[in-house]
Amino acid sequence: MEEPIEKRYPPVTEMTDAERITIVKDVFSTVNRKYDFLNHFLSLRRDVAWRRFTVRKMRFFKTYRFLDVATGTGDVAIDAASRYQRLEVTGLDFVQEMLDSGWVKIAKNRLSERIRLLQGDAMNLPFPDNNFDVSGIAFGLRNIPDKVRALREMIRVVVPGGQVMVLDMTFPQIRLLKGIYGIYLNRILPRLARLFSRNPAAYGYLADSIMNFLTPEALARLMQEVGLTKVERYALTFGLTYLHIGYKPNGIAK
Repeated sequence: MEEPIEKRYPPVTEMTDAERITIVKDVFSTVNRKYDFLNHFLSLRRDVAWRRFTVRKMRFFKTYRFLDVATGTGDVAIDAASRYQRLEVTGLDFVQEMLDSGWVKIAKNRLSERIRLLQGDAMNLPFPDNNFDVSGIAFGLRNIPDKVRALREMIRVVVPGGQVMVLDMTFPQIRLLKGIYGIYLNRILPRLARLFSRNPAAYGYLADSIMNFLTPEALARLMQEVGLTKVERYALTFGLTYLHIGYKPNGIAK
């Protein structure tokens, strides 16, 4: 194992937007080779089921295109392309190291002709209006400083009637689970991170980002405020993660 990188990141609540962007890029460029393990670790290995549930909720009816924002190493993109044989998938992430790892997995799954990966900014998507049936983001919205702008961009690029999906971990509201998960994130995870990661501070940042993410109710309100309708919420694994789905109104052209 490589020598650990001794870093310290400030608390999420004290970061400026510019600092958050720099730190997120630093975190994911140093954990890309352990990213899949990291997802399993943080989710207690439930992330695979959460992604598959999300993919089953997707509805394709016009373009048969799916945009996976903050695609990371491409897990949602791969799951969607595997389930829907007519689907064209675009994955976008601003960390090139993550995309490099994603390409390896896509090739291994023989999906290189149906999935493309691009480096880009979730707050300024490089796509025309009304280009996808579904835009989704999994475990990424909590890392984006301007969530309103990111959601509006995701709305812009889907067709009227299309879906905007947000899958993310949150701090559970049930008292017993809150206590157990708090101990896991703040005490157990940092110690385990030193055994498996060359940048243990990355795990500390990710735990902090979960604890300070929007509540499911607040995220649903935000999605409605930016113009989505019929916002649905699905609690997964006792509320450790939520899937939110909103629909672009038919009357909105862009």
